[in-house]
Amino acid sequence: MKILALDPATRCGYFHSDGIGGTWDLSVKRDESSGMRLIRLRGKLNEIRDTLGVDLVVFESARNAKFAGTVRVLGEILGLVAVWCADNAIEHRGYSPMEIKKFATGKGNASKEQMVDAYERIVKRPVEDSENDMVDAWWLLQLAKKEYAA
Repeated sequence: MKILALDPATRCGYFHSDGIGGTWDLSVKRDESSGMRLIRLRGKLNEIRDTLGVDLVVFESARNAKFAGTVRVLGEILGLVAVWCADNAIEHRGYSPMEIKKFATGKGNASKEQMVDAYERIVKRPVEDSENDMVDAWWLLQLAKKEYAA
């Protein structure tokens, strides 16, 4: 099963079960509409689908964003992911931050640093600052692999 894990945000972490991961910068540039974030994301999803294949998309389904703007952006991104999956006959599943943190560290309230430390212990390489969002996506992928025996 080909799984794509997403940590949805303007700096969108991703990791594919074929071992490809990183961060997509979905920032809106000067003189662009806010919809360009979604156009960029759709393009990235299409690229992964076309090059690696996708049977399942898993994502962090944060339900308690602190700022109204963050809630709106996250809602738009998750909405696009759901529509993209439907349009491409791809299943999708969200996991709460607590589920992901508990899986990674044993603690549902683990900090970002604890998540990174756990990743570094397993992968045996240091994480660059620019890779923090990718680490969350990697943990999502591991959780989905375990749940779906992929």
